[in-house]
Amino acid sequence: MVWRWTLKRIAVDVGGTFTDFTIQDELSGELLIAKQLTTPEDPSIGVMKEIDRLVKEQKIDLKEVSQVIHGTTFPSNLIIERKGKNIFLITTKGFKDVLEIARIKRYDLYDLFIDKPVPLIPRRLIHEVTERMAYDGTVLIPLGENEARGVISELVNLGAESIAICLLHSYANSIHERMLKKIIEDEFPGIYVSLSSEVSANHKEYERTSTTVANAYLMKGVAHYIKNLKEQFEKRGFDKTVYIMQSNGGIAASVTMEKFPVHMVESGPAAGAQLSASFGKTLHMENLLSFEMGGTTAKICPIVKGEPKITDEFEIEKIKLRSGSGLPINIPAIDMIEIGAGGGSIARVDMGLLIVGPDSAGAMPGPMCYGTGGLEPTVTDANLALGYLNPDFFAGGEMKLDLEASEAGIRNKIARPLGYSVEQAAWGIYEVVTANMARATRVMTIERGYDPRNFVLIAFGGAGPMHGARVAKAVGIKKLVIPIFAGVASALGMLITDPKFHFSRTYITKLNRNIMSKMKEIYQDLEGLGLENLNRCGAVGTFRFFKSCDMRYFGQGHEINIPVLEEDISPSGAEMLKTKFNEEYRRNYGYVDERAELEIVTFKLTAVCLRPKVELKMGSDKPKGTGPKKGERKIYIPEERGFQACPVYDRDKLYQGFEATGPAVVEERTSSTIIFPGDSLEVDGLGNLMITLHEREKSGI
Repeated sequence: MVWRWTLKRIAVDVGGTFTDFTIQDELSGELLIAKQLTTPEDPSIGVMKEIDRLVKEQKIDLKEVSQVIHGTTFPSNLIIERKGKNIFLITTKGFKDVLEIARIKRYDLYDLFIDKPVPLIPRRLIHEVTERMAYDGTVLIPLGENEARGVISELVNLGAESIAICLLHSYANSIHERMLKKIIEDEFPGIYVSLSSEVSANHKEYERTSTTVANAYLMKGVAHYIKNLKEQFEKRGFDKTVYIMQSNGGIAASVTMEKFPVHMVESGPAAGAQLSASFGKTLHMENLLSFEMGGTTAKICPIVKGEPKITDEFEIEKIKLRSGSGLPINIPAIDMIEIGAGGGSIARVDMGLLIVGPDSAGAMPGPMCYGTGGLEPTVTDANLALGYLNPDFFAGGEMKLDLEASEAGIRNKIARPLGYSVEQAAWGIYEVVTANMARATRVMTIERGYDPRNFVLIAFGGAGPMHGARVAKAVGIKKLVIPIFAGVASALGMLITDPKFHFSRTYITKLNRNIMSKMKEIYQDLEGLGLENLNRCGAVGTFRFFKSCDMRYFGQGHEINIPVLEEDISPSGAEMLKTKFNEEYRRNYGYVDERAELEIVTFKLTAVCLRPKVELKMGSDKPKGTGPKKGERKIYIPEERGFQACPVYDRDKLYQGFEATGPAVVEERTSSTIIFPGDSLEVDGLGNLMITLHEREKSGI
């Protein structure tokens, strides 16, 4: 079973616990996969260590590699851990408190002690300039050059290393922001600068300011990280472009991401969602739930009608999964939810309750079974104690797991305080983390108007195949897919991802036939930007441009996105757009107001280079000689309240048409799949595990 591509490329996905690698060789058609513990102090150390090993063992010449694609959690970690220093903001006089005020909307109406998101920079690092722009771009108060120089000099004297500039209504006219940027670049060239008109040219001052500050917050750290990574590859003979996975599901040249690192915040998870969408099309499944569970977090993303939804309302550090509780990042990103639920999630007893996550043991010190200094039991320890992991075949046998350490940790930290046996406590950890992920799944389906029972769950990541069945059953899903190379699926997804860029322009106007010429003009400008960026990153393939606009009823404060076709930009286009809006509004909210006036708020365009698609080789025929069964072992079956012996299958030896009924375990180098009693497995022509789920009596500990 191999994955074929016309070019030889390398994809690297840096996660919180493991770094995943895929190397595609165009001559042999072979796909090499590998995992390496992430090095938190400097992720590039772990990346290059494994690259060196693979290059040596497989006799790969990096000069022959055409492309390196990289996804990383590094930017999101910088924000979560608040590691940025000496970042300042310049804003319009009178708007210094935008970040502190945030939004009036409360994400929890009944919590009297609600906390708003803490801004990335404190109020004392925000400085003002006298200027004013109207919503339509008219200059009301010009920016004084002397005052601008004085403010900038003051920031430099205070030690500024990165400056965010967000002026009122600069999305309509950016002349003042560009004036400030020019002064900085001319007189203080070593300082990083982020303009809101370049990072997020949209209305909504709080979200735009937060996004611009986040970009400035990341610029120095990400620039150094990317520069170091490129230098390490260059030393080894690779002198071509390093591409970075973006949050929107596309790739871009690293030089672009150095300027706009905020687009990397959901870098790795976006690749997993893209892979799920690709598999959905191949398997003729339009509606899928992409479920990735790695070592640190779990990510859930709905794939509707074959595509992941793109949202502009992305948030970091949400509280209790509530919308409006996190830091808003107003960039195009695949609509997904990420929670602290992974193999490294730490279990503990707090006031008599079993809590799992969101904190993680990460790569260091790691779970107790790693033997690298971990002192707290984790989800991985629980899976090992339940028999779901093979201590001698973790990461293909490259890491040996310490079962006794896991059992001791669970016994001392969880079982004794709760009065349970070790296996009951381990199952409790498994069940709690699964319930957390099921809750997040409901947020991404039911709260968005989708019935999860109409979806197929596709589970991947190192821990996803062990928990996928229980998450699916918890929300009523009957079909589970474990894709090939499930343990490194996000890295694999980078190999099928196209160069992609999103552009938008806020222009608030009522919908009528008179605005069609202006609409055409705006889309022509955005298309020019898209063409420029695709050419800049060296994209080769078919260029496509997809248009849409954000619309709302006149007087509303929130919009919904409506696709725009060429025929919609015509004298009769207003009526066609109205019909589309009403259909989508009814789907979301159950009713429409046919008499209400409609308003267009923001025009959007996606520029993408469609390259030759990946072809999957059909699964292998039934092998001769040794079959796929590699032995037996006991796994915990909650319905039986104990362990039960079951067959263990080698996934590399499974063949098209192979069938099995649970309980069973399917092992591969990078993950293990648990098939519970009553569930049935069939291997399809691509080597995917197709699992049909059946209801049994509810489990208990």
